[in-house]
Amino acid sequence: MLQLRRISKRYMTNEFTQIALDEVSVNFRENEFVAILGPSGSGKTTLLNIIGGLDHYDTGDMLIDPKHISYPVSRYLAGYDAGDLLINGKSTRDFKDRDWDAYRNNSVGFIFQSYNLIGHLSVLENVEMGMTLSGVAKATKKSEAIKALERVGLKDHVHKKPNQLSGGQMQRVAIARALANDPDIILADEPTGALDTVTSEQIMALIKDIAKDKLVIMVTHNPDLATTYADRIINFKDGHLLSDSHPFDGEKETSDYVLKKTAMGLFTALKLSARNIWTKKWRTALTAFASSIGIVGIALILSTSNGFQKHINQFQTDSLTEFPIIISPQATRNKNELTPSEREKLEKKSLSKSKEIEVYDPAKLVSVHRNKLTPKYIDYVEKISTKDATSVGFTHIISLNLLRDDKGKIVPVKLPTGEEMPANIAIYDTDVHLTTYPVQPDGEKESYLEINYDILAGSYPKNANEVVMVVDDQNRVDMTTMKNLGFTDFADKEGQIKFSDIVGMEMKLIRNNDYYTEVSTGHFAPTQDLAAVYKKSSGETIKIAGIIRKKKTIQFRLLGLGIAYSDELFEKILKAEGDSKIVTAQKNANTNVLTKEPLTPETKITALSYLGGNAIPLMIYVYPKSFESKENIIKYLDKYNKNKKEEDKVIYTDLGKEMTRLTGDIMSGITLVLVAFAAISLVVSLIMVGIITYISVLERTKEIGALRALGARKKDITRVFNAETLIIGSFSGILGITFAYLLTFPVNMIIKKKTDLSNVAQLNPLHAIILIIVSVTLTLLGGSIPAKYAAKKNPVEALRSE
Repeated sequence: MLQLRRISKRYMTNEFTQIALDEVSVNFRENEFVAILGPSGSGKTTLLNIIGGLDHYDTGDMLIDPKHISYPVSRYLAGYDAGDLLINGKSTRDFKDRDWDAYRNNSVGFIFQSYNLIGHLSVLENVEMGMTLSGVAKATKKSEAIKALERVGLKDHVHKKPNQLSGGQMQRVAIARALANDPDIILADEPTGALDTVTSEQIMALIKDIAKDKLVIMVTHNPDLATTYADRIINFKDGHLLSDSHPFDGEKETSDYVLKKTAMGLFTALKLSARNIWTKKWRTALTAFASSIGIVGIALILSTSNGFQKHINQFQTDSLTEFPIIISPQATRNKNELTPSEREKLEKKSLSKSKEIEVYDPAKLVSVHRNKLTPKYIDYVEKISTKDATSVGFTHIISLNLLRDDKGKIVPVKLPTGEEMPANIAIYDTDVHLTTYPVQPDGEKESYLEINYDILAGSYPKNANEVVMVVDDQNRVDMTTMKNLGFTDFADKEGQIKFSDIVGMEMKLIRNNDYYTEVSTGHFAPTQDLAAVYKKSSGETIKIAGIIRKKKTIQFRLLGLGIAYSDELFEKILKAEGDSKIVTAQKNANTNVLTKEPLTPETKITALSYLGGNAIPLMIYVYPKSFESKENIIKYLDKYNKNKKEEDKVIYTDLGKEMTRLTGDIMSGITLVLVAFAAISLVVSLIMVGIITYISVLERTKEIGALRALGARKKDITRVFNAETLIIGSFSGILGITFAYLLTFPVNMIIKKKTDLSNVAQLNPLHAIILIIVSVTLTLLGGSIPAKYAAKKNPVEALRSE
């Protein structure tokens, strides 16, 4: 039973207040056909909307409003009893939006003059919608919908669309939809207003039949229809009830009325939106294509970047493996290797506001670590597994006292030492137990030189007393090196020297005790009588065995240009000169025994090394076999530093890693810039999707009103339009990824033609998935504002829209 108690409704525009209903009280029976008559503007449609929960009556706080004094002052009393609508004795005064949604779905069925069917759904789906919102099972929903269509005579039209039906048939569908969820109340607003006379009579007879077991309330301008079909006629004028042909005074104080909450599932929202989108498929396709352009651009950028990075990585795997791990007297540490205080100082970026100058030690701010290379550490490095390292090389500071017989004239051979060494001379390691060499068919092992250098003339060294000359890719050696070897014709000009003039050249290695003479001041000086020393000395004879050049496949190796000799030769010299007079004197002196300059502990070690009295190398080079081997070597070197004080740790430089990081950073930077430019189109797409969704909201306004009348919540309306943008975003993302993948083929052809690199553009599946997610996210963001706007639409105004 439906009861209305002092229902009022007013509409306010600025200072003007229009009263649509003024304290209307009326009760309705559980099953009767009530016709409400009255001129336009009398309030009858407003009353119907309030009964149906599409509009809400004024509550007490609305009436007692001093800004709009249009009611008697007595109504401002605090004890004023505001209006109320009761359904089966249950008050609706405290209903929330969700309660009204459930009320419309559970208890009310609407029959509109303009039908308000959802055009992109079939007849059956239109009738099912109310039950869908109330969560009726699929099988039950379909059977009940068919029963309702059968009752209105449309069982054979279930799969048609509304636009395939006549006006009378569409009104019958609307009636079936109103009946399908078995509501208590049927509300009909001018149900025959758009129909011809014959069809109107058929519809009225059908409504009359429905009223046998339901409450039917019809609003009409036609008194003849009301008189002919209605059981009860109520007349309205200016918001007041003028007359009631068959009033009902019964009241019901208690109620067991329970509302079943409504909800629209995501699948239903997707289906509604998909059907709507399909009716505008070309517009949707163009929208998705435009939205996908940004995805295409970013996907292609990532594809080519990904491919180039793979080629770079492969190149680095093939070439940078040969780059050594370098252990030098000092090393630059990464931030994560610094102490917390050092890191804090390095990362200070803000401008100081202090009025004082801060005095600091630059050495404490830079991330430089001084290594202490000890015999213990050298032994540790020499034990690196031969499974991981191809060789371990050592660079030493030492002066070789060499003399050469140049056509009867004894001349010194000035091989560079100290800091000059890396440019012109280096040491190669022939110590077999440190190095694993590729095995030849005859079972012998190759030397370091044979693995990395081609022989241009002569032969590879066969013993420690044989050295080689290293030339560059164009067989060049600088003139200073050749001058120091005694080729004086090239002191002031460039030229060429035959290989045969170099290969076989012999030099005598003079012992320190023969080469240096102690003077009266206690210091030492090189001998001036080179011929006598050359004749007297029984030192080793050093021979240039061959001329070598780095192989094309080798990217980086230890040897510099000039004369290169073996570590074995160095060990010989070290052993021979360790107890020489000049070395003993230098060990006991705090000044340089040759230059008389004062020495620090560090420079004293350098001076001893120069004279052959220090076995600690200047630098250590460890050559991994592969990137995997490098990781093992790094773990091995890190193990040495475990639990050691900061100053006792030995920090290495991974040259290959630094190169990899540099190229990776460059590629990442380029990719980031290009992606940023391409992302601009995504922002444009976001705005465009927002506009398209807003247009869709305008186009589907009547559908919004129909869904709200069937009990859809505001969030369900939002979900419908979010589902639409979800579909567009997904389609756009998939379309963009598809286009990007197809474009990789011509892109690869162009890159192959220009760079000879194959299969560069490679679309990473993870990137593809992420971009689709980005596309969906952006379209959801773009459509969120129109979707919320749609949810806030007044259902009454939405139903009136054209």
